Amino acid sequence: MSSPTPHTGPFPVRVFGGPTALFEYGGLRFLTDPTFDGPGDHPSPGVMLTKTAAADGSPAALGRVDVVLLSHDEHADNLDTSGRALLADVPLTLTTPGGGERLGETATGLTDWQSVELERRDGGPGTVTVTGVPAIHGPGPREEVEPITGQVVGFVLTGEGLPTVYVSGDNASLDAVKDIAQRFAPVHTALLFAGAPRFTEVFDGAVIVLDSAQAARAAKILDAGRIVPVHYDSWAHFTEGSEELVAAFAAAGLSDRLDLGVRG
Repeated sequence: MSSPTPHTGPFPVRVFGGPTALFEYGGLRFLTDPTFDGPGDHPSPGVMLTKTAAADGSPAALGRVDVVLLSHDEHADNLDTSGRALLADVPLTLTTPGGGERLGETATGLTDWQSVELERRDGGPGTVTVTGVPAIHGPGPREEVEPITGQVVGFVLTGEGLPTVYVSGDNASLDAVKDIAQRFAPVHTALLFAGAPRFTEVFDGAVIVLDSAQAARAAKILDAGRIVPVHYDSWAHFTEGSEELVAAFAAAGLSDRLDLGVRG
């Protein structure tokens, strides 16, 4: 397995619980799937989403956010009431094509492999490129899954002299990961949505985002130097947490690549 580019060291990733994380890249501050509501129920078509723990932080404590990377806007465990309010103060939200239409003027939808160029704030050369990449929110082909769970998008960030970063969004497809790896591997840092969420009412209880063993396999497919898992706690429908992730990465011989991030 090849190593990450030598001049691109690790950068801090702050995790807040659920799918929400904050990191700086090219001098820009990126926030994933903002969810800051307190515990409680969130009705969703066909299922009830129950938040079990508050976020490790608040929108007021985030500081400047330049870009929200929103895997999808249709489920409260990826965008809740406080998260929607936060979007109004962020210059750019990148999301699905449908979300780009629903979320107003500051939202831009990305199709598979569509890219946007962002001006860097670190004085480095060129731009930050954010590319939309495939994500399938359930088992099976996209055309069968999307009518049930909706559109989802992942993201790959690249730039001259910068590490390659992958944000998976709510993806359950290792085939999609293989397609991404063909274009972008080796990946320096991957924020993998995991947690093995299941609903008996949906897909007969099959996982609709990666489980822990699949996350470890994704790490190998991506030739990833670091995996920061998100989306595995704070909601009742997650069936695997940090213990399962640690065990799965140990079983795969990848313990040194697992980084649970900085809380709050």
